Parts: sequence; C-alpha cells; structure tokens
Amino acid sequence: MWAVGPTCLPLVIRRCHICASERFRASGRFRVNANHKLIDAWLLVLCTACGETAKLTVLERMNVRSVRPELLDRLHDNDTGLIAELLQDPVVRRRNRIALDWDNAWRLDTGGSDHLDPEVIDVSVRFAARIPVRPVRLIAEGSGLSRAEVERLITEGKLVSAVRLTGKLSDDFTFTFTLKR
Repeated sequence: MWAVGPTCLPLVIRRCHICASERFRASGRFRVNANHKLIDAWLLVLCTACGETAKLTVLERMNVRSVRPELLDRLHDNDTGLIAELLQDPVVRRRNRIALDWDNAWRLDTGGSDHLDPEVIDVSVRFAARIPVRPVRLIAEGSGLSRAEVERLITEGKLVSAVRLTGKLSDDFTFTFTLKR
C-alpha cells in the first residue's frame, strides 16, 4: 500500500490586492472578534511576495451559543490542525473563493517498495488528505519509472485501474501492473 500525505500546509491561491501575487501562506493564526452575542473568525494568511495579511472567513456573524466550545478553544489556541482542516473544507474554500496549491507540500510513502519486481502486482494508494495529484506522477515516482514509461504502460494495457489514470485524483484508488516481458 502506498500513502500520500501532506508534509506542510498548502499555499492558498488568491490574488493579493497590494502586489497582484497569487500565493498566500497560512500565518498560523486566527483572528476572533465578538460583538455582543455575534462572533466572527478569520484565518490569517500572508502574501508570499509582499507579506500583506489577508483574512479568510471561517465564521461570520454567528451566535456565540451556536459555536461549539471546543471549536472556539481551537480558534483561540491557533490550532495548526484546525488550520489544515479548514483549508481542506470545501465550504470555507468556496466562501472565500480560494484554491489550494499542493506543489511541494506532499510526499509519497511506498512502504519501501521503490521498484516493482513481480510480473503482476496490485497497489492500493491511500490519501491522508484531499491532495489532488496526477496518478501518472504518483506511479512514476513510486515505481521508479519515467512518466512517459507509465503512460506507455497505460496505453499498452499493462497498467490498469478502475479509475481514470489521466487528470488529477484526490481519492483512494488501486491499480494493477502487468510487467510480463
């Protein structure tokens, strides 16, 4: 079994209103503001080019009593696990009109099976987070083959899967190698 996991937080794709850069990194901090019985919370992100701070809305004008106490504690504690969860949350991403850049923020653990030797082998790929990765890239990296060689194996029918191996995937999948010479 191969596992794809994050090594760090992904960059946030959003245009900076100061320098027009399109990459932000999570600052590791939240800002929480209460006004009477209503609460707002934002995740602070910093522009990678100019350092300008932007706010990603987490909670907006919510009644304090409707927010779980453990969530409030995690916000006040600047919980990095919560940051990762919120960046993965499709509701937060849609509300803030952001996307994530996972380049250089994940790694593949093949469990020591760098090169595949048997004639037929089944491999399960598990994702620890919703990281969109091209299966051809994963298979090439995990098996020690070039991407062109992996694409050739797919074309020849020697590498098959129930899912489409072109494009990007972020869900668990399995594939089968048939390496008969």
